[in-house]
Amino acid sequence: MEFVRINPLTSEPASTSRALQASDMAAFAARAAAAQIGWGATGPNTRRAVLTKAAAALEAKMADFIVAMMNEIGATEAWARFNVMLAAGMMREAAALTTQISGEIIPSDQARIAMAVREPVGVVLGIAPWNAPIILGVRALAVPLACGNAVILKASESCPRTHELVVEACREGGVPEDVLQIVTNRPEDAADVVGALIDAPEVRRINFTGSTAVGKVIAKRAAEHLKPCLLELGGKAPLIVLADADLDEAVKAAAFGAYMNQGQICMSTERIIVVEEVADAFVDQLAAKVRTLAAGDPREGAAPLGAVVSQNTVDHVRSLVEDAIRQGAELLVGGEADRTVMPAHLVDRVAPDMKLFRDESFGPVCGIVRARDTDHAIELANDSDYGLSAAIFSRDVAGALALARRVRSGICHINGATVSDEPQMPFGGVGASGYGRFGGKAGIDAFTELRWITIATGAGHFPI
Repeated sequence: MEFVRINPLTSEPASTSRALQASDMAAFAARAAAAQIGWGATGPNTRRAVLTKAAAALEAKMADFIVAMMNEIGATEAWARFNVMLAAGMMREAAALTTQISGEIIPSDQARIAMAVREPVGVVLGIAPWNAPIILGVRALAVPLACGNAVILKASESCPRTHELVVEACREGGVPEDVLQIVTNRPEDAADVVGALIDAPEVRRINFTGSTAVGKVIAKRAAEHLKPCLLELGGKAPLIVLADADLDEAVKAAAFGAYMNQGQICMSTERIIVVEEVADAFVDQLAAKVRTLAAGDPREGAAPLGAVVSQNTVDHVRSLVEDAIRQGAELLVGGEADRTVMPAHLVDRVAPDMKLFRDESFGPVCGIVRARDTDHAIELANDSDYGLSAAIFSRDVAGALALARRVRSGICHINGATVSDEPQMPFGGVGASGYGRFGGKAGIDAFTELRWITIATGAGHFPI
């Protein structure tokens, strides 16, 4: 069977992929487990060479990725190009990690050599979302492969062709077919397919990037089998603007963080918390900036904002804005959507009892919250179940660093945007934003098993 992904902007077919069923998953898991044995036994430089070639293959598919992302999720060319660039860097960083999977010799009171050794876990299930499909598709598989694991990539139903291109690039680099497999399915079959993969005894780790609601379901299912998960979930990132902030820099970072990829990034700036002393000046500047961010058909390439992924996003953003306005907030910038092309929305005087303050929008809208002072700003920033990314703008860097330690988030940037990523950084959140870390040596810890192995060097002494 096959299923068709529909272009969210034109309603025309965007791609056609296999509609796999839950009953197919046992065979996928068995093939992965059998292939992992040989892949795990390869030397680190062999895996390094393969992943390095895969990075080059990703870059060579730039034109195909642009077309796929435009058609499947309404992305702009700029966002597709950025995805390829960062994903290739992630693949090269994973390649570099193959010789950093190290252990240690631990002093022992007995006549033996005691070693802590890192080994592949076996088969890893990677579940990737649609919003940054190349970046997050690669993140789901690159470090697991570098560590000697086999990977089953569960593609997003919103961008199956884009994820297929990621796997094709890896295979062109030399990753064996059964070592890296891709699963595509109809949206209505997703729960059963994922459940069957989690239940498969060969699957030993799960990494998932997506919504908090789905992450909880995956964690519960995995817990039944005592299988560890790495979960990177939703966010409601605050950007704090203090009285001594460079407002020009804060405005640039806020506009980028809130509206890049139409606000459809887990790290997107969703709450701008500005102290009253500079609020009016900051809001005037930001509103002027946001009014320049036109939204348009991504195929025409003229606008910085493209389409959102579905009509559901348009409806959700509209409902959040309407709720805020009913309760006294002020819409500074907005407008009607043309199908799934939705203009940037900026809402002032948002308060904690409004849905726009608490609910993740995952769309082109940002709320401004006015704080009495610095302590109140930190209190507002922490008034959220989420804790992925945050930012603080202040000319007092030492003071901002102390404040960053008070913000409950996995990531905090001083005088930078909430949206930022580098392959070697420990990426992840706290609270409803999930647990575990992707990136760099933290990724090695997530995708290897730490074992204690000893070698006796003398006669043993036993009490019986």
